[in-house]
Amino acid sequence: MPVIKTRNVMKGLLANEAMQRQVLKLPENASLGKCISQLIKFKLNGLLVLDSALCPVGVASKTDLVGAFYGGLPVESLLGDIMNGPLLTCFLDDEVEACLNFMRANGVHQLYVRGAEPCSIVGMLSYSDVAGLLYRFCRSCPKSTIRKAERSNHFSCAQPLTVKEIMTKSVISRSEEDSLAEVIEELMTHRLGAVLIRDAHGRACGVISKTDIIVSYNHGTSLEVQARSVMQAPVVSCDQQSPLTEALRHMFLNDVQRLFIHDGDSGHIIGVLSLSDVAQVRSGSCRACSASQIIAAP
Repeated sequence: MPVIKTRNVMKGLLANEAMQRQVLKLPENASLGKCISQLIKFKLNGLLVLDSALCPVGVASKTDLVGAFYGGLPVESLLGDIMNGPLLTCFLDDEVEACLNFMRANGVHQLYVRGAEPCSIVGMLSYSDVAGLLYRFCRSCPKSTIRKAERSNHFSCAQPLTVKEIMTKSVISRSEEDSLAEVIEELMTHRLGAVLIRDAHGRACGVISKTDIIVSYNHGTSLEVQARSVMQAPVVSCDQQSPLTEALRHMFLNDVQRLFIHDGDSGHIIGVLSLSDVAQVRSGSCRACSASQIIAAP
């Protein structure tokens, strides 16, 4: 009987090969408004908070800022008032696979990479970095189904994973008439990155993400405004039968960290695909990896 061993494209890959080297930092006496501006400008989910000796003492994330907004803290408050610690880190020579396990176990989306010197942070490893690496690997694979010139020759062994196989099937939503405070409550209760907004007919009409919320915070928006005034529309989505690589390309092109999934009707959302979901698919985005590992039983 043949034995199928799933090939892990992340095997042996080290943090320094996948991390991004730009690390955003602010002192603990910087304002929340300054933090929001920096996160939006550099499109990051969090930044390092430094003490007076310029050593990292914690992280201020979008989640922390959403909590500050909901809790009524003025945007002039200091980062030291909301930061979280201790800092979760890895080292340059740690395997990405181990880093992914550590991130999932701790419910975080990124790790900071330590250098040789004390207080030295030389990079950051996030789910988006890993998902981007996976996408590039699969695009360059000679058996990739997204390389049109080779599709006909390899389709039999390189059937793509579909979004339906990877996506999270539960979708949390609120009405467009609900208050921003109610949306935040839903987001924080379920530890979400974004909440789907539905119209009076129950159809998807927009999305409110953490980014939308902290921008509203910085602009002095009331928590009582209706969701429709804050949401982003239209909903960025794709069909459940789309290949995983196509969904990834869609996410990168639209600069979103999650993609809502429909069943052929864009108003009927049945799931959501996040970069954290994609990063956990370590055997590649099609079955060519598995097919190439069929070996004879001893």
